[in-house]
Amino acid sequence: MALTSANPAKLFGLWPQKGLLAPGADGDVVIIDPQRTTTIRHAILHDNADYSPYEGFICQGAIRQTLSHGRVIFDNGTFTGIAGQGRFLRRQPFSTAHQASAEQKT
Repeated sequence: MALTSANPAKLFGLWPQKGLLAPGADGDVVIIDPQRTTTIRHAILHDNADYSPYEGFICQGAIRQTLSHGRVIFDNGTFTGIAGQGRFLRRQPFSTAHQASAEQKT
């Protein structure tokens, strides 16, 4: 969970609201079927852009379900949530440890 959830949430200042399954955290979970493949198409993306630089890429794995706040909002290719129910989460500034690490790499 550290690689895909906790560490990115900490890096982007969203910890402990995101990246953690514990009382008080959002409890968002994605369930992936590693045996299926997914072809990236703009039509399946939910964003405000009119294109994707990843159009046509074939990825190993497919999202089966997404849970947000413990409720299923995506099930086998169908959005089952309520549009507009998401909320803006203000993030904290990058930590000094992450800034120092980034500066060393440049």
